[in-house]
Amino acid sequence: MVTSPEPAPGPSSAEEPAGIWRRLPTGSASRGLITIVAATLVLFVVSLVAQPDSLSHSSVQGMLPFAAVLAVIALGQTLVIQQGGIDLSVPGVVSLSVVIVTHYPNGDDGRLFTGVLLAYGAALVAGALNGLVVSRLGMSAIVTSLGTNALLYAAVLGISHGSPTSTTSALHTIATGRLAGLPYAVYYAVVLTAAVGFAVKRTVVGRRFEAVGDNPAAARTAGLRLARHQTAAYIWATLLYCTAGVLLGGVITTPSAFQGDSLLLPSVAAVVLGGTSLLGGKGSPVASAVAALFLSQLDQFVLTVGVNPATSNIVQAVALGAGVAVYAIRWSAVRHRVRRLRARGVPAEA
Repeated sequence: MVTSPEPAPGPSSAEEPAGIWRRLPTGSASRGLITIVAATLVLFVVSLVAQPDSLSHSSVQGMLPFAAVLAVIALGQTLVIQQGGIDLSVPGVVSLSVVIVTHYPNGDDGRLFTGVLLAYGAALVAGALNGLVVSRLGMSAIVTSLGTNALLYAAVLGISHGSPTSTTSALHTIATGRLAGLPYAVYYAVVLTAAVGFAVKRTVVGRRFEAVGDNPAAARTAGLRLARHQTAAYIWATLLYCTAGVLLGGVITTPSAFQGDSLLLPSVAAVVLGGTSLLGGKGSPVASAVAALFLSQLDQFVLTVGVNPATSNIVQAVALGAGVAVYAIRWSAVRHRVRRLRARGVPAEA
């Protein structure tokens, strides 16, 4: 009886890695949350040992309001990135919100409520513009949001003429007042994080929202309306950016007219570090908020060390690169390719 020779050992085609880049799997959202929580705890321990001044009472109290602002922005950016887009209008929305809530009241607490409503109205228009152009006209999210950002900055310059204005005492109290030793801004961020996390993870609409971002073709086949979910992502995102801008206008006594300029890179970095894939799909708003705390403390640690403040941008860029490396690269495929190159006698560096 003749038997066929056994195949040579080696990986089967089913086990062959398709490439080094991947879309995050279903369980990656929880994995991202665990990873960023662990990284944040390690960072605080390192800060306590290497630079205790970065965790002094005054340092923490100064850092927390800005961490809360970044967390709220990261929530909005998470919604957009989950739909496979990216929102580069963050600086414009935040800056315009700050300008409106400071220049319109002009120190008068009685006009603050109207100023806040105007800020949200402007954010709503910006979000609808982004969402409709991307979802209905098929324009690139990068190009669309950059164009919207330019329009928003035109409004910023038109209202403020580039000059700062002091915030009202009421808004300052709303953002920086204390409850149980923590600034009010922290409680706003926690409530919004819980609300967005619940809506995305625990409701039917949220599950459909994630399904659209994860696989648009399958979602369309299932009868889901892609344009509606994509537009909603941009609208809700800009409303969250506006909320962050209002808080920022209260945290800083005399905010500049371009207060949102430094918040774009950290907002994207927080989303990536939280485990949300830049290709869209599932993500964790809670993980993005925790990542905002991580980045804020990392920035505080760097500044306390005494390096040039411009270095914080480099640190954030490195953190963004690390997040992409951890979550988006299929390391098993990288190891497999290295083994194949070595088997052929090719140096791994090639």
